[in-house]
Formats: sequence, structure tokens, C-alpha cells
Amino acid sequence: MNYMTNRSHFLPAPLLLAAMFHAPTGAVARTTSDKTHSPKPNIVYILADDLGYGDLSCYGQKHFQTPNIDRLAKEGMMFTQHYAGCTVCAPSRSSLMTGQTTGHTPIRGNKEWIPEGQWPLPSGSITVPEMLKTVGYTTGCFGKWGLGFVGTEGDPNNQGIDQFYGYNCQRLAHNYYPAHLWDNQQKIMLPGNSGDQFGTYAPDLIQQHVLQFIESNKERPFFLYYANTIPHAELLLPQKNLEEFRGKLLPEKSFKGTIPGEKGFREGPYGTQPEAHAAFAAMVTMLDKQVGEVLDKLKGLGLDKNTIVIFSSDNGPHLEGGADPDYFDSNGPLKGYKRDLYEGGIREPMLVRWPEKVAAGTKSEHISAFWDVMPTLAALTGAVAPENIDGISFLPTLLAQSGQKQHDYLYWEFHEQGGRQAVRKGKWKLVCYQVFDPSKTKTELFDLNKDLGEMNNIAAQYPEVVKELSALMQEARTPSEVFTFQSPKVVR
Repeated sequence: MNYMTNRSHFLPAPLLLAAMFHAPTGAVARTTSDKTHSPKPNIVYILADDLGYGDLSCYGQKHFQTPNIDRLAKEGMMFTQHYAGCTVCAPSRSSLMTGQTTGHTPIRGNKEWIPEGQWPLPSGSITVPEMLKTVGYTTGCFGKWGLGFVGTEGDPNNQGIDQFYGYNCQRLAHNYYPAHLWDNQQKIMLPGNSGDQFGTYAPDLIQQHVLQFIESNKERPFFLYYANTIPHAELLLPQKNLEEFRGKLLPEKSFKGTIPGEKGFREGPYGTQPEAHAAFAAMVTMLDKQVGEVLDKLKGLGLDKNTIVIFSSDNGPHLEGGADPDYFDSNGPLKGYKRDLYEGGIREPMLVRWPEKVAAGTKSEHISAFWDVMPTLAALTGAVAPENIDGISFLPTLLAQSGQKQHDYLYWEFHEQGGRQAVRKGKWKLVCYQVFDPSKTKTELFDLNKDLGEMNNIAAQYPEVVKELSALMQEARTPSEVFTFQSPKVVR
């Protein structure tokens, strides 16, 4: 069964590309000249999966250290007010790839596709890799895609990715010892994981392909989108990696998941882990090691100074598969987890390293979000971003230049658990839960300057602010035929 919908309202991709990339540029789409940075910098964007704001030692983690990721902070810029596109995987990644909020991006929720994968990006989408290819970049995606199955319009190879290796389906990416991965359109079976075997650890294979991509493209500008699956549940990894933390993070927590022979094994449900605390710490440590290997590879090939490396996470920490974010203080000073639109569900670490361009050891409170990545990369490469995006380049902040534009407001929506919306404008944050049923809608207003933990709902004290931000919730979105959403009424 195929769930393709009628998308006749979209222009054919070649025509739309031509229209967008040759149209007069507006305020958001304006970019710097290609002569600003020559030769063009390589771009490495590393996206962790469900890593919380407090899961890195440079952001306050005390139970383990992340020295290689911390190096990005020491040698670059740390952002303290950066936001994911959404609070779950697919819409957050769609926001990153298209430069649009969840009120406009094509994929606004996790929606399954038969036989595998998630609802595909439509042909009318213009993605970051498509944009960068117009100015000569070779593009690669490694890890998790989740924006369209092989052969659909959302296939990574149909969205500007020259080389893809990893999980097409985010549900199957729950499992670290999968039956197969994808190499572009080729299904790669992993016999070491057949039956009850746990012989081939997918993150190791993916890491090998990441390093090879850098090696193979050292003579040309490249965009590497490393959509790492760690530390998303399940909490499984080779036993040797557990030794460093075994018995040290007590009281330990156990999780009973699926085992070989049970329904759903290696098809999404999480595996059993009797040492969940040790496993989580070991997995983030492995992620840190992988980042270190990427940095070492760049330096070893002489690409270090001409490569901008960006690190972030797709949403807040999860509560699945034995994960224990409260034990690790994974959301730091923030309230909420994955699937929340409180700060803990959407505020993410972001680190940017670009030697001799971004000042080392700097910190920025600039308010930014996933949809700002596309115009930022356009500005630093000379590409032209599409007109219909919501992002604003943060390149002036990176380069310590004047003229940094600010968002009037930021917007998020979440289509599960009764519907959720949030708007941030300056210090004000409005959060609405249960928006599908106006009789149950819960409206909360927070002053983030005074209440970062969103503990004190002051909606009753500032009705005019609530009215203003409620109106913005209506203005911030356009209807979607696929991802329908019922918004709350404007507060009068």
C-alpha cells in the first residue's frame, strides 16, 4: 500500500529550483558575495539524537565528560539560546533542511510510510544540500534520514544528497544492531545481526563511511550532514564500551525490552538493558569519541582551518528505553523533555568551530533556531536561499560583525498528545497544551529572563501579552493537507 498524496499544487522540482534560485532576493534570502570566503569552506553539521541541553560537560554535565565536543566550545562559539525545529525527530529535521518552522515546513509530525520510513518531503521542497549544490558542494548524509523512503520524492538522493549511508527509517533507527542499512538505494544486509546475533554495531559502520567521505572529498568543497543516532534509545552498545562506567553510576537502572524471538525485535521496540545508566554515559562518550575522530580527520588532511563544524541536537532528552534524564540532569536548568514545548524539549546545545573566523572560547546569547541554519550557510557560501523561509542568518554573530538581525518571534507546534503550540517573543514564552479541545486547553505564559525553568505561569497577570502571542500562533502557520492541526482560538 502506498500513501502518496496528490501534490499537483507543487511546481516540478527543476522549475521550482530555477524560480527560487533566480528570483530577486528578499531580506531573509540576501547572502554575502561568494568572494567573501574563498575558497569555499567545507561544512560539517553534526546532529545528535535526543541529546539534552545538559548532556555535554561544557553545558554542565557532571556524571561524565565530553572532551572532544567541549573542544568545539573552547575553540569556537557556544550558543545558549538555540532551538530545535520541533520536539520530535522528523519535523525537527524537516525544519533544519528547509529553513522553515513547523508552521510552514512540509513535514510537521512523525508519520509512518509503508513499507519503511516516514512521510516524504515533497518535490517542491528546497533543502540545504540542494541549495549548496548550486554553488559547487558535494553533499553527504550519514546516520538517520527520516524524511522519505527510497524511491519517494523525499529519498535523500532526490533532496540534494550525493551520498547517503545509514538508516532511512527513524523507527528502525531505534535499534543499534539492525538487520540492514541503506547505501543510497542499495539495501545493505548485516548478517552479523541475523537471528539472535549482535555482531555489527551500526554506529561503527556509519562512522567509517563519514571518515571515508571526508577523505574522498578532500580536494573539493563538501557539506557533511552527520545525523548521528546516539544517544536515542535503545541503550545498547558493545560490552567493552560499558566497562568505563559499569558499577559507577549507582543506583543503576534496568530496562526490560524486546529480546530475540519476540514480536517487533529489531523493528523499533527497544532492547533490554540491565545497566541503563552505564549504557547512557558510555553512548554519549562514544558520540564524543566520534566527534573527536572527525576533527582529527579534518586536521590530518589539512582541512581543519577551512572547515566550519556545527554541533547540535534534534530535540530534548527522551524518557524511553531505560533512559533516566533526571538522574543525569539531561535538561540542565530547563523544564521538560522530548515531546514537550517547554524549554527542555526544544532548547538545544549548539557549538560552532571555524578556526581564525569564529573567535575561540566565545559564548553567544543570540536567539536562533534550526530554520536559521539554511540562510547562515547561504551567507557563508554565496548560495541563494529560497524566498519562502523563516530563517535569519546568524553569520554576523559568528564573525563578531555588526548588523545581526533578530527574530520578531519563534514558533513551534507538536501534533501529538492533544496538540501543543509555543511562541517565544523576546523574554516572553507562551505555551499551549491540549489545543485540539478548547475546553481543555492549558495556556501558560513565562518570563524567561526571570523564570528560565518555566515554573511560574503569569498568564493571568499579563492578559495583553497572552492576547498578542495567541494571535501570533494563528499567524505563524499555514494549513497542511497531510499534517492537519487545530489551533486554539485567539484570546480576546
